[in-house]
Amino acid sequence: MIHSEPWGAADGRPVELYALTGGHGMTVRIATYGAAVQSIEVPDRFGETRNVALGFASLDPYVANQARGSSGPSGVVYFGATVGRYANRIAGHAFTLDGRSHELAANDGSQDGLTVHGGPGAYSAQVWEAAPVDAGPGVALRLRYVDPAGRNGFPGTVENEVVYSLTADNALRIDYSARTDAPTVINLTNHTYFNLAGEGAGEVYDQWLALNAEVMQPSDEAQIPTGFAAVAGTPFDFRTIKPIGRDIGAVNAPRGEQLVIARGYDHNWVLRGAGYRLAAVAFDPGSGIVLRTYTDQPAVQFYSGNVLGGELIGTGGRAYHRGGGFALETQHFPDSPQHLDDPRWPSVVLRPGADLRTRTTYRFGVAGPELIERIRF
Repeated sequence: MIHSEPWGAADGRPVELYALTGGHGMTVRIATYGAAVQSIEVPDRFGETRNVALGFASLDPYVANQARGSSGPSGVVYFGATVGRYANRIAGHAFTLDGRSHELAANDGSQDGLTVHGGPGAYSAQVWEAAPVDAGPGVALRLRYVDPAGRNGFPGTVENEVVYSLTADNALRIDYSARTDAPTVINLTNHTYFNLAGEGAGEVYDQWLALNAEVMQPSDEAQIPTGFAAVAGTPFDFRTIKPIGRDIGAVNAPRGEQLVIARGYDHNWVLRGAGYRLAAVAFDPGSGIVLRTYTDQPAVQFYSGNVLGGELIGTGGRAYHRGGGFALETQHFPDSPQHLDDPRWPSVVLRPGADLRTRTTYRFGVAGPELIERIRF
């Protein structure tokens, strides 16, 4: 079942909030502002329903947070948003493609400036067109947005489509597609923050996480990747499931300086394998809720909610403090537009006549503590 309701207006355009409801106790709400996941309600092991996605109860805080920039303690949080044209960071707010230099709008105060998540007023701050679509046994919502050539300096007009499907096995499947009329770079992701104990329930440090990755990317002070490093023997080794907070303070361990730079985890992990595969497993022993993340993307940015500052009030009326949620942003590597000729960095170039198609799925279930003994990558 799917239905919508008016949810205010942004930039003079009406915004709708859609509710996708499945047959097994799961409901997902999607706003046309930012094509954003506003809430994800799933059953816990007691049969009670919990909202496990951080978000705001109304439209105005989303718009205000995007407009405020980084002046608030938490900065721009991108709760649940579809992020583009280029998710994550581009150093020096510029790149060169086919011998032509493109200067981008900077929206980060680091030295030399960065373009983060597409720059100011990017996909996460736009009103998308939406319509329900046939999804067989599930329900689905298609959202579309045309990003004009030159917005924030990116070349080419890009037609974007995101389809959210709520499947019969309590999964939120996200299918992205894009096409362009001129060569450009693109990297799309979803920026939902999860708390498997329920949004506003406090820190996620006692929730468990496993990542299907042997390699991560260390970064400099501006959080631009500086290369590749094995996770073995470092706080970044999540191949065996462990509590998110177990090693988050291990600043004297190998690669521990990275935890200081990011104030926790906010790094790119290079996923093992290729094609559509299991990327991550997260678990809250209290609620019993399990989140399995699948993707065909080459990497995932795991972020442990390090700068949530307590000034943002969530859907349940509680403040979001540091560590109040975690994000698993499936993606291409940060700063890839600066490494277009390096074979270690998968291509992010989209050309006319080619369609970008990619899929990420967040599948929910329940389990007991025995799950901890079974999860190994």
